[in-house]
Amino acid sequence: MKIKLYEVAEIIRTKNAGPFELTFDIIFSSRKVFEEVISKNLINHRIVAKLYSISNDQIISVIYFPQSRAIKFTIIRHTPSGDIGDRDVYGAQQHAPLLKFELELATDGTDL
Repeated sequence: MKIKLYEVAEIIRTKNAGPFELTFDIIFSSRKVFEEVISKNLINHRIVAKLYSISNDQIISVIYFPQSRAIKFTIIRHTPSGDIGDRDVYGAQQHAPLLKFELELATDGTDL
């Protein structure tokens, strides 16, 4: 079943990781959904590159945190924070592509 990421995530947020990097946090509501996403490798370097129209070498890391049902990834900012042309000095408004992202899951996410 296809389901939007925001329907199974408790938190989707972004923030600066210094002036040259952005960090994205996805915290899932359900351990079962988190484990399925991880086991199927549904959020990975290739997906991040596609969602943000960047190359793999602009992705610093994609890390899984089973203790907190979370995935964190960090990318290089297009424009340094506070530089001329920067439209989001805090890096807090960069999660929009994740809101459109659909996962192919066996569950609908309601079984917490």
